[in-house]
Amino acid sequence: MKYKYILPVIASSLMLLASCDDNLMEWEKDPEHGEVTGAELPLALVEKISRYEPLKTYTDFVLGNGIGADLYLTDAAYRKIVNDNFDEVTPGYEMKHGAMVNSKGEINFTKVDAFIAETKKAGLTVFGHTLVWHSNQNASYLNSIIAPTVIPGSSGTNTLDVAGLKNGTFTNWARNNPGKGISIVADEGLTSTSQAIKLESSATSSAAYNLQLTSPNVSIVSGHNYEISFYIKSDVTGKGRISFNNSLTNQYPYKDWFSTGGSWTEAFATTSTWQQVKIKLAPGDFVGGSTNFKFNIDLGYLPNVTYLIDVNTLAVVDLDAAQTVTNLVTNGDFNAGISGWSKYNGAADALSAAGAADAYEGNGAMKVVNAVSDAANQWKTQIHANFTSTLTSGKAYTISFMIRSEAAGSVRCSTTGTTAHYQGDQATSPTWKLIEWKFTGNGTETGLNFDLGGTAGTYYIDNVSVTDGSSGGGPTAPITIDKTDAEKTKIIGDAMADWISKMMTHYKTSVFAWDVVNEPMKEDGTLRNGTEGDTAADYFSWIKYLGKDYAVTAFKLARQYGNATDKLFINDYNLESRLDKCDGLIDYVEYIESQGGKVDGIGTQMHIGLTTDKDKIAQMFQKLAATGKLIKISELDVRLGTNAPTVAQQASQAEMYQYVVDMYKKYIPAAQQYGITIWGVSDNSKEHEFWLPDESPNLWDANYVRKHAYKGTADGLAGKDVSKDFSGELVK
Repeated sequence: MKYKYILPVIASSLMLLASCDDNLMEWEKDPEHGEVTGAELPLALVEKISRYEPLKTYTDFVLGNGIGADLYLTDAAYRKIVNDNFDEVTPGYEMKHGAMVNSKGEINFTKVDAFIAETKKAGLTVFGHTLVWHSNQNASYLNSIIAPTVIPGSSGTNTLDVAGLKNGTFTNWARNNPGKGISIVADEGLTSTSQAIKLESSATSSAAYNLQLTSPNVSIVSGHNYEISFYIKSDVTGKGRISFNNSLTNQYPYKDWFSTGGSWTEAFATTSTWQQVKIKLAPGDFVGGSTNFKFNIDLGYLPNVTYLIDVNTLAVVDLDAAQTVTNLVTNGDFNAGISGWSKYNGAADALSAAGAADAYEGNGAMKVVNAVSDAANQWKTQIHANFTSTLTSGKAYTISFMIRSEAAGSVRCSTTGTTAHYQGDQATSPTWKLIEWKFTGNGTETGLNFDLGGTAGTYYIDNVSVTDGSSGGGPTAPITIDKTDAEKTKIIGDAMADWISKMMTHYKTSVFAWDVVNEPMKEDGTLRNGTEGDTAADYFSWIKYLGKDYAVTAFKLARQYGNATDKLFINDYNLESRLDKCDGLIDYVEYIESQGGKVDGIGTQMHIGLTTDKDKIAQMFQKLAATGKLIKISELDVRLGTNAPTVAQQASQAEMYQYVVDMYKKYIPAAQQYGITIWGVSDNSKEHEFWLPDESPNLWDANYVRKHAYKGTADGLAGKDVSKDFSGELVK
């Protein structure tokens, strides 16, 4: 190949690179520049590097680049380097669980779809990174679905006689159709110490009344509304209803049993998860002149189902009974909007009403959007309600409310008045949480504030009450229930299946290689177990809940929902510095396959430096080659420890890049060479805001100019010093 050489104007910083080069080039006449002598002149290293072809022309295996999707979509110079030099791209963050999954577990494909569409235009393929990892998860969502469940109490004082249930005698209760049995069992209710009614349908059960428990008489007051509620679950899918004995105009009413605003049906469904049945009776539902009613719990629809009803939650409440506890704020349940509440501080759209779907219970909640994160000035987003009367000095008060946030957040209550009270900061999450705050009044308090400026996010607040505790009664307190280990395993297993199945299905026609499991090993070569103590907000250990087989499941799911020909990888770091870790990863791959998973390849990240032991690099490749798997260098970069490297450091960096490529080609058989991915494009600070700040690990400098490392990498890929083939002759 011949080049027309025109003496370039080269920045002085780049000219420094030529000082150690002694290659010479003969000059001929350039008609545009007059006579040039035939004297031998040094060929500047920068000029030599500029004459190299794009990197991908020097190898037949896949040459990849780990990149930022946003930079690729918005920075034309960055995008051109990627398009010209690489075959495959790995988005560094955008395809991870934390980037794509929101607080409700929904996957947003929009950005990655746009990224893949753009890479397809350039003829690039995309490597999926990564499906299951302990970092970069939406940990708030995953933790929220296994968090304790907060069960609402009844809406008021229970008027139902449950004494015969609690003592096991069933006094005043009737087991009209007991099926295989109706009994009281200890320690099987909502909490570990609460009682439950156990109702078992027979093998021939086929009608609702085939398994029936009838309540005592419940006295009613003419014109009042009533609510019946209880918590129920079943060992398998079940079905039930509530019917009545002669006191209602319709003894078999259709109801929206779970108060979700859905359609009214004859019966409710039950599952292995506790759920509340709640129905309301209006005055018009009763036969005129009725002074009491009985109800039946009918569970005989299906055969061989065992039901449990928590005794403590079985309640009948007179919704119109005189309150025995006075709430000192109006409209604390937000069922009729947010009247009585106002924004003291915050953005114009900070306060709004939320519907039933976002409520803890009932028809609505208060929604607060906080746009700032100022831990020392929580008042910057502040919602206020006046007390119905000034508080009394020396009296104890309790403020309680339910709250959740779409991500991890923080709330603090405070009071207005001459001397304010301030609650300590309280953590919030996507799971509803009961918060109580007790303080002693000083006689000047005039109102309540919710201070939400500490952590930006969207918050929902419901069931706010301010009471003085001077009288008893009132709504039953909520119950908090921890999920069992078995329940957590199922919930997290379902979340993994949902995530992997949807990712593989959505990208089945555009992504054909994946990091299925990322970084499963500890440094000593043993498997992570979820007790590593990482407190990062995006840390979630799948193995803690799914056990050693979590990777087996992940590979099976990826294979099931992807293409049969997809290449599925397991990936880890420091394999070249900790050979025991490399051995442990290989052993884990063997275990995965012994349990029915299929691993196509092993990725070794290789975030290395100039002092990395070269002998161990060679040994690592030999160990990986012996597995027979595809081997990929998945995240190669060479760190220098500075963003202003010397000429000598850049030369050493180039030599290390070339050595890694040489050893990969030497020890990994051609049939096992999936390829090499260089992690990052340039040393530009835009690429290193979160990854290796103040560093210079890449092949292009901060101005997107090729570094000495570009030559070292290209020479390694080509298997020779490419520049020795440069002629130096000019073409007329």
